[in-house]
Amino acid sequence: MGDSGTGSLSAIHEQNEENSAGGKVKQPVRFGWITGVMVRCMLNIWGVILFLRLSWITSQAGIILTWVIIFMSVLVTSVTCLSVSAISTNGKVSSGGAYFMISRTLGPEMGGPIGVVFSFANALGCALNTVGFAETVRDLLIEYNSVMVDSINDVRIIGTITVTSLLLISLAGMEWESKTQILFFLVLMVTFANYFVGTVIPATPEEQAMGFFNYRADIFVENLFPDWRGAEGNFFQMFAIFFPSAIGILAGANISGDLRDPETAIPKGTLMAIFGTTMSYLLISVTAGACVLRDASGNLNDSLPLNYSGPCDDVACKLGWNFTKCEQSQTCPFGMSNSFQVLSLVSAFGPLITAGVFAASLSSALAFLVSAPKVFQCLCKDNIYPYIGFFGKGYGKNNEPLRAYILCYLIALAFILIAQLNVIAPLISNFFLCSYALINFSCFHASITNSPGWRPSFKYYSKWTALFGSVISVVLMFLLTWWAALITFGIIIFLFGYVTYKKPEVNWGSSVQAGTYNMALSYSVSLAGVEDHVKNFRPQCLVLTGPPNLRPALVDFVGSFTKNVSLMICGDILMVSRPVLKPTYKLVKWLNCRKVRSFYTPFKGDNLREGARHLMQASGLGKMKPNTLVLGFKTNWKECPPGVCHINLLIFFYSPMFICQSCGHPFFISSPFSDVDIPNHTINNDIRTVFQTKQGKKTIDVYWISDDGGLTLLVPYLLTRRKRWRKSKVRVFIIGQQQTMEEERKEMLVLLRRFRLDVGDVIVMTDSQRPLKRFEDSVAAFRLREGQQQGDGSVQQQQQQRTEGPWKISDKQMDALRLKVRVCYYLSLPVPQSDCPSSLYMAWLDTLSCGLHCPVLLIRGNQQNVLTFYCQ
Repeated sequence: MGDSGTGSLSAIHEQNEENSAGGKVKQPVRFGWITGVMVRCMLNIWGVILFLRLSWITSQAGIILTWVIIFMSVLVTSVTCLSVSAISTNGKVSSGGAYFMISRTLGPEMGGPIGVVFSFANALGCALNTVGFAETVRDLLIEYNSVMVDSINDVRIIGTITVTSLLLISLAGMEWESKTQILFFLVLMVTFANYFVGTVIPATPEEQAMGFFNYRADIFVENLFPDWRGAEGNFFQMFAIFFPSAIGILAGANISGDLRDPETAIPKGTLMAIFGTTMSYLLISVTAGACVLRDASGNLNDSLPLNYSGPCDDVACKLGWNFTKCEQSQTCPFGMSNSFQVLSLVSAFGPLITAGVFAASLSSALAFLVSAPKVFQCLCKDNIYPYIGFFGKGYGKNNEPLRAYILCYLIALAFILIAQLNVIAPLISNFFLCSYALINFSCFHASITNSPGWRPSFKYYSKWTALFGSVISVVLMFLLTWWAALITFGIIIFLFGYVTYKKPEVNWGSSVQAGTYNMALSYSVSLAGVEDHVKNFRPQCLVLTGPPNLRPALVDFVGSFTKNVSLMICGDILMVSRPVLKPTYKLVKWLNCRKVRSFYTPFKGDNLREGARHLMQASGLGKMKPNTLVLGFKTNWKECPPGVCHINLLIFFYSPMFICQSCGHPFFISSPFSDVDIPNHTINNDIRTVFQTKQGKKTIDVYWISDDGGLTLLVPYLLTRRKRWRKSKVRVFIIGQQQTMEEERKEMLVLLRRFRLDVGDVIVMTDSQRPLKRFEDSVAAFRLREGQQQGDGSVQQQQQQRTEGPWKISDKQMDALRLKVRVCYYLSLPVPQSDCPSSLYMAWLDTLSCGLHCPVLLIRGNQQNVLTFYCQ
């Protein structure tokens, strides 16, 4: 997440105008840091675990390890809170809570999966607290002999009725939900006061029979150390059960869109909530451990007479009670190890604790039920996943996601039907730990990328504490419930892979983008100091495509042997006479849609010659610079005006600097890459070329006529590495003598094997005469007339003729080329002399490729070796 970017000042101005007109339009409800964040987080943290499981965890783990569990949980949540505070103060926070923060920081690839997981986790949180409420009501029904069906089905019935009622409150709107939360908060304050007052009121005999003796040093010492019991009796299982009681720290952030000033409210309110709830957990665990025994029978007859001297030496005996019988048979119904209603026993007025359980469980369930749809609505609106946009529609002044409410209600209801609190708690722990891990990693990643956009106003965080919080969260996931951790990561990897494959059209300026830039910059600088080696040679191509969508075949072909191998740049010379067809980003998008990994580089120039020369020198970075020039062959060169032909083709085929020195390896590609003018610049973005389909068992013929360093052999090899060309067979043609054909063929096969090139066959060709009629017909229109070839003109007149018609061909130039054309069928791309007319050279290339099946690729290396059979 970062600065809003372009238009931020105008956005603020528009917002001020809307605020000024607030009298006409009813404004949505906005909350401050106390009611919107602190109270909401405290209510979400104070859940059923506090009242129904904390005393039981203390009996199992002892006071010391219980405090360790509490501090471990608080450590994770506090570090996460610092990360949340840093992210939330690094720009305007919209609705979506944790999902919004992670997605805007790490991008949609990580934000999308965590949005799904976090929404699901909040729905589970609603189910957890609803089941806790239903268990309390069920226990009351059992106490008054009013069981409806049985202990399990009663929880299901009560839970269904409860979550349905909470849904109706949520649908009423955030204003009603907030008022309900304030009421729950006041009830909890009274409940806590009632509990602490009860610890100092002298215990009655009935309470002593159930294990409560007020503050006793012997009880405190006895309960300091663990006493593991049952299948769940281990440290990490206790941590897994307790940890959901600390997961409510994001309750305020989850409704960030409903806060008046989220950048200030989230850090202040969340930190205050963590401090207050941590103190309450510590005090309740230590007071319960100092007042209540682990085992008690509840039988008044187990009291000891004053002068009793029988076999009894435990703590209860010192206090006048003998619970040895039920302890040994493990049938004690009371005490911290056996009863979940210890806080009701200790408090001054038991029913108030029940009211506190109701308030804590219902407030947490309500907060989760509100948070899950808010997060999911933001995810739906981002259109990262298909088929979920239906649930993103908002209603009313607060844009309430009513459809998402129904969905989360159904998910919560499905888990309420499990009706087992200890089964649901480990599941929710894994999902929230995963969310915390990604939140902390988001803060760490944004910090180490050194992006100028990372400027949080909250300074009390560290990238290393964020990394620690991320690592410890992942470790705890596997230590608590390894199979649930594997399922969680499996879901995230699947969702991550989907988003990575689909590449949604969003740009949030994420830290992943900043990190990618840092890596690219670092590697480019490091690579610049490495000396080139022949084993690492790659054809880095500058392809003069113009707008890439005008020459899709040329783009697809070059992309076939450069994708994931080397650099490809589509160069476009923008001249004044040519209109700009599409913005740059649309052309890049076109390349991405065709799965061509290429840069698009437009370059303004007065003419094609100057623009191309400057583009070749300016494109690339460090070692990532083009060493190969690729052009399309203009099949209609005869029809073009002489000047156009001279500019469009002759420069790139003719200039020695472009061929050998500056770029090194020019390519000339014949039809179907023709440069035929497209009328009215009509473009079909969906056009498919032959290079996008599987080539099957075709043949790639390589005419290796002269040693150009091996580039002519390397390009076909790179082609056959592609899946589409893998079944194609490579044949190499060489020139030899009739008498030694077989020996030369064997020598070439040995050489190719040493180069580790998979060649199907080698064919030796002998010299032959080729008809010159096509060649002479091609250049007839460009021959100088007889009167223009007389040598009696002045030097000035000859220079004038050369300037006005440099494409004109004299008889002398024609005679010099006839011998070369006779054997051009077997030659590599010819390099013309500096005074060779453009029309003569074009006819030469046209004749060279005549009769060959398209496509034809003419390659000329610069004699630099690009193949080696040595290992160093």
